[in-house]
Amino acid sequence: MRKIPASVAILGLVCVGLVGCSLPGSTTCDRSDEADSTGLSGVTVSGMTDQVPKVELYTPFRSTSTQFEDVAVGDGTQITTDSQLIVLDLSITSGTTGDTLFATAYDGDLSGVASLSQWMQVVPGFEDALMCAGEGSRVVVALPPGAIEPTTATSLALGGDDSAIAVIDVRKVYLSKADGANQFNVGNGIPTVVRASDGRPGIIVPDAQPPTELVVQTLKKGTGAEVTGDAPVRLHYTGLTWADRTVFDTTWDADPKSIALDTTPDGFQTALKGQTVGSQVLVVIPPDEGYGDQPQGGIPADSTLVFVVDILGIDQPAATAHVD
Repeated sequence: MRKIPASVAILGLVCVGLVGCSLPGSTTCDRSDEADSTGLSGVTVSGMTDQVPKVELYTPFRSTSTQFEDVAVGDGTQITTDSQLIVLDLSITSGTTGDTLFATAYDGDLSGVASLSQWMQVVPGFEDALMCAGEGSRVVVALPPGAIEPTTATSLALGGDDSAIAVIDVRKVYLSKADGANQFNVGNGIPTVVRASDGRPGIIVPDAQPPTELVVQTLKKGTGAEVTGDAPVRLHYTGLTWADRTVFDTTWDADPKSIALDTTPDGFQTALKGQTVGSQVLVVIPPDEGYGDQPQGGIPADSTLVFVVDILGIDQPAATAHVD
């Protein structure tokens, strides 16, 4: 596991009076002036957004640039970074024949989670088309020749000079970081948390003996769904040991992790159950509620653990096949 000295994340900040504080520089995500849809005037998209759309167009349809238009505007969580996890339904229509070349199942399955950057590897134009779109949106995208990754285009029987129309339904958007309201916490001898603008936490462990009881402090209080433990929860987290103050695990260098709470230490489960999506939680876990006298990977035996956890969403378990 990659070790990152906690002092690197502090960045010279001093937080007084609050356990958690944020760096300035947050921005809003405004989509109202983003779309360029002049090349979509001859395209009509209809049908319910929970079903494969009906796409009508004059053929042959030609586009020289990636353009997009919102058919339906969702009011859910917005896509604000290309690292954000999302679930999409998608159909692709040939600009040459008007035939549907591909469509996802549109069966309500929300287990197909991927980051926007992963989608961009296949269709780079999706970044502009989806940035700032909210959960529940339907977006129609004109794709010029070459806009789809060549191997994928070949599998769709798209020729090198063919344009295409993509219709994207944004089913689920996970938060990129905890977005809840800051909470005031008081506690002597408790770690302090600072945050970079992207949400990455730095943890300052005091020069003191660790607490002998489980400590749970909600630094940000989200308004999303409650964590019950019945479904996996999608988290960003950083963990370190009190004794050496060195990060032993963090998700912030990769995608957020999907975790079934019953696979985690007792103290971690207790800390997260009852919390809500959008919350950030500081947890100090004594050895008897952590890994006890058993070493765990790079964690020595009898370690007091410190975690800062961002709760980004609740996962839907993978669909189970039904036999009639």
